[in-house]
Amino acid sequence: MRNDRDKIIVNLSFKFALNIVVFCETLEEQKKYTIARQLIKSGTSIGANIREAQNAESKNDFIHKFKIAAKEVDETYYWLEICKEIKTYPFDQSLIDELDSISRIINKIISSSKISKTLPSSN
Repeated sequence: MRNDRDKIIVNLSFKFALNIVVFCETLEEQKKYTIARQLIKSGTSIGANIREAQNAESKNDFIHKFKIAAKEVDETYYWLEICKEIKTYPFDQSLIDELDSISRIINKIISSSKISKTLPSSN
């Protein structure tokens, strides 16, 4: 199931998870515990699901894991947007930028995996 694009997304999502952990530590230092807890869960879950997809049991399982990662991306956007809108919260635009890149790659992997799943195999 692995290809070069998968390796890129594994690395990007891992780097993003590290950055989210650091950002959540900042939130906790400012006693923004509720958002910090939610954000750390969704932000690190993206990479965990992508990593799981690397050992998928089937093409359907691979696609399913990436769809879960896409949902976690959406949730992470939500928590970061809350931080952006509340002036007493810290905000880091680079996290949104990273998330945009990750989201584009995840969506491309999902769509290309669905296409390759429907193509007849050549024997």
